[in-house]
Amino acid sequence: MPTSELALLGGPKTRTAPFPPYPVIGAEERRAVMEVLDEGRLSTFIASPGEHFLGGKRIRAFERAFADYHGVRFAVAFNSATSALHAAVVALDVPAGHEVLVPPYTFTSTATCALMAGAVPVFVDVEPETFCLDPKALEAAVSPLSRAVIPVHLFGHPAPMDEILDVARRHSLRVIEDAAQAPGAMYRGRRVGTLGDCAVYSFQESKNLMTGEGGMLITNDPQVAEVAQLVRNHGEMIEASSARRTYRSEILGYGYRMTEFEAALGLVQLGRLAAQNAARQRLAAHLTRALAGVPGLRPPVVRPGCEHVFYAYTLTYDEAAWGAPRDRFVAALGAEGVPAAPGYVKPLYLNPLYADRRSLAFGSYRGSVRYERGICPVTEDLHFQKAIVLVVVRPPAGERDMDDIATAVHKLWTHREELARC
Repeated sequence: MPTSELALLGGPKTRTAPFPPYPVIGAEERRAVMEVLDEGRLSTFIASPGEHFLGGKRIRAFERAFADYHGVRFAVAFNSATSALHAAVVALDVPAGHEVLVPPYTFTSTATCALMAGAVPVFVDVEPETFCLDPKALEAAVSPLSRAVIPVHLFGHPAPMDEILDVARRHSLRVIEDAAQAPGAMYRGRRVGTLGDCAVYSFQESKNLMTGEGGMLITNDPQVAEVAQLVRNHGEMIEASSARRTYRSEILGYGYRMTEFEAALGLVQLGRLAAQNAARQRLAAHLTRALAGVPGLRPPVVRPGCEHVFYAYTLTYDEAAWGAPRDRFVAALGAEGVPAAPGYVKPLYLNPLYADRRSLAFGSYRGSVRYERGICPVTEDLHFQKAIVLVVVRPPAGERDMDDIATAVHKLWTHREELARC
């Protein structure tokens, strides 16, 4: 017989069934994809009469619908948010050898998009409550070589944009919002993505709005939109008078085009976004209530004036309250049948790409950027000791699934002395 109630030590698991799988794919998504197959036009980035080499009808319809949803003039579809970020840095004319200020607690492409354009990322620490870029740290990081900043609305919570935009204005920085994890989130009455010079979204299959793979850039600047379209499509310009393809490359471009399949899914998913986000918010609120009274675990913070869309549900762990390190808690939670991650991604500057300067972009850089342990202490504290990320707080999971998470956590708290000893 087991000597402990903890599943980690041989006791019974709180939950034996897996959590419901994501993404949610219904009859509308299947029908939309089959219509593309039946028509037999899968990409349509061609110069047919009347078409302007800007993609098929669904791609253009998805762009228009996405722009309208955000109340902006332009949306440009891409095969990934990484591609869209690269295009954004190019479109905002960040010179090679100059700096783009980015948080280190984000997906890799928030920083590599600078290297892809010949610029260099400078990592700026985050706020401990929201995990988003700290405006005070941003102010301190600006140098004469700084040209742009990429605030990330991480996990679905808006970054403190008023303060970030104030720093950007005073130092003439262009602003690219990374809203990959926050479609539909609100900041003081405005949708995130509409506050900077442009914004980028991800439609990878784990996202709130998913197309499998894919991305979008939005902007009110016609020049930014035009350059983004060129970068997406091999740098080729279309002859305006005839709408014919000329194969004339105006700038260095790439094959970053979305397909009609992804656009078809995107149109359906955009129609579901409000309901999907509302479901995430209800589940998050339910779980937060169920975890009330558990010491040493801070649920996600939602700042006044912000609407969080909960791409992920993040807890902040206090080892002193539990008497056990964060990683042991996460292992015990997993043993109870609740998947969780200890932290998010390792602070990006600790990767060999930066530590060893493994990019040609560094050849033209004359600044003094540092990539070493200790430059962003809040990020390191969160990642290595405090942050816990739950990605199952999303539909089609329901409140009973959230109750299982809470039951497992309460069980661990009850047996925390055993957890501390194991």
